[in-house]
Amino acid sequence: MAEFTHFDASGASRMVDVGAKEPSARMARASGRVHCAADTLAMIRERQLAKGDVLEVARLAGIQAAKRTDELIPLCHTLALDAVSIDFDFPDATTLAIVATVRVTARTGVEMEALVAVSLAALTVYDMCKSVDRGMTLGEIRLEEKSGGRSGHYLRRTGAAADPDAADRIPAELAAAGPPPLRAGQNRSVGTR
Repeated sequence: MAEFTHFDASGASRMVDVGAKEPSARMARASGRVHCAADTLAMIRERQLAKGDVLEVARLAGIQAAKRTDELIPLCHTLALDAVSIDFDFPDATTLAIVATVRVTARTGVEMEALVAVSLAALTVYDMCKSVDRGMTLGEIRLEEKSGGRSGHYLRRTGAAADPDAADRIPAELAAAGPPPLRAGQNRSVGTR
């Protein structure tokens, strides 16, 4: 099993020293969901809430959050991000799916930036809609994919047969060729490269 890298030999917290690493192109994609009443989701989708366009405000909040991850999570490195995108989908009448994709050329990855972006976009949806639906729930926030760096390419398994906590590890030589082809039942509506 891998070691925790944010602790030194004595157990004290530390920021990982990435100074000796070569910068490389890195990408992370995270997702999350907001579950709400069907009427609430219809109002979001049709842009009928009095506070304004919920999705655009949530998109801006997610982008801003990704850029400020190092201020929110103590041991994250400060990164000059190359790109952040936040996308939304409506998989059913009561679910808003959120996907954040973050790219950087750096010595460390952007998994935390993608996860923070999804989290803050979901929280913003809640804030914008709480006047009509306080029963909303936020959840299923998780890393879907990452590429670049020493650990290579990671892609969360999908589909009914997959363990939801398991992942595919792709050897570095295959990762260089790009993400693997889609499997039956897998959706990649947001670009991964």
